[in-house]
Amino acid sequence: MKPRLLVITPVKHIQGVCVKLETIADVTYINDPSIDEVLSIIFEYDALYTNPNKTKIYIGKDLIDAGKKLKVVCTASTGTNHIDMDYAKMKGISVLSLTEERDIINKISSTAEHAFALTMTSLRNVITSNEDVLSGNWDYEKFIGRQMDGLTIGVVGYGRLGSLYSKYCLAFGSKVKVYDPYKKINNNKIKLVNNIDELLSESDIISFHVHVSEETKNMVNINWFNKMKKDVLLVNTSRGDIIVEKDLVNFLSANKKATIATDVLADEIRNRTESPLFKYALNSDRVTITPHIGGMTKEAQEIAYNHAALILSKHFSKLS
Repeated sequence: MKPRLLVITPVKHIQGVCVKLETIADVTYINDPSIDEVLSIIFEYDALYTNPNKTKIYIGKDLIDAGKKLKVVCTASTGTNHIDMDYAKMKGISVLSLTEERDIINKISSTAEHAFALTMTSLRNVITSNEDVLSGNWDYEKFIGRQMDGLTIGVVGYGRLGSLYSKYCLAFGSKVKVYDPYKKINNNKIKLVNNIDELLSESDIISFHVHVSEETKNMVNINWFNKMKKDVLLVNTSRGDIIVEKDLVNFLSANKKATIATDVLADEIRNRTESPLFKYALNSDRVTITPHIGGMTKEAQEIAYNHAALILSKHFSKLS
C-alpha cells in the first residue's frame, strides 16, 4: 500500500514532478491552503511535500502534533526556516531538503540572478521611473542613477549564490569586497575582508547571501547600520530573519538616500503584513519588495522540485 502524501505547494505546472510523486505515493494536492485546512486533514497523511516560497504554512508544533501518522516532511528548498526542525526531530519526523544536495543546487543560479536584477533595478530607478511615466510625466532628473563600474559592492556570504553574484558584479566592472569567515577566495579581483566593519563602511551596495542560523539571525542590526554609508543600497535575497527590521526602518527614516531591494521579509510565512519593513514600504519609494521569487524560474523549479521528489522516493524505498 502506497503512503499518503499531502502536497501544499503548487507543482502541477512543473514538468515531471506529479509523475514522480504519484509513482511513490497516493497524492493529494492543495494549492496555497490555509493552516486550518491543513490542520483539518493532516492526520490522514504519512508525508508532507512543501516549499517556503508560496505558503502560509509554518510546519511547527501544532501541525506536527496534528499529523498523527506524519513520518516525513520534504521541502523543495535549501532553506528550512518554515519548519520547526528541533520539534520535528524530537517527534521522530524526518525532514528532507536540498540543503546538502550540492551537485543539484550548483545548477541553480536563479536567486543570484534575481539579486543582481534587484541591484540594477534599484540603481537605475526602473520601477519608480516607470510609475512616474505612467502617471503622465517624462522627467529624468528625479531618476538619475549610478553606474556599476564606479561602485564598491559588499557581499556578505560567499557560498554558491554569493560567489555567483560577485561574478556578475565583476563583469560590470565593480570593485567587490566579500565577508565570509568560513571561506577562502582564490580570485585576485575580489578582496576578502576579515573585518565586517571595512565592508560596511566602504560599500555602496551590500548584498546578503547567508543561511539563517543562530549566528546569522538578526545579525544586521543597529550596530551594522551605524557603520554603513548613508546612501547605501541593501539587497536581500537571503532570508528576512537576518535583519532587525525595526533597526532597518529607523536607518531608512534617518537617511533619505538609503534604499533596500528585498525578496524576503521577517516572519514572512506567518505574519508578513506586520513586518515593519512592509509597513514602511507602503509609504516609501525607497523600498522594493518581491514575493520570494528568487528561485522561482522554470529551470530552477524543474531542477529543485523534481530532485526533492527523487529524495522522497529514495526515503520511502528505505522504509519499505
